[in-house]
Amino acid sequence: MNVEGTSRHLPGVKCVVNTCRYHVNTNHCSAKEIEVQSPNARSSKDTDCRTFSPRT
Repeated sequence: MNVEGTSRHLPGVKCVVNTCRYHVNTNHCSAKEIEVQSPNARSSKDTDCRTFSPRT
């Protein structure tokens, strides 16, 4: 997924994945939008952040 980044973080969204290009040092996400998958998830283990993009 190719998403634009912003200079602000998404309120209420916590992200601790510091290897993602959208990670902000305050454990927030700076992506303009996020997409979480899987439609048939039954627990948090079954979900996946499709917005993740490796930090370069």
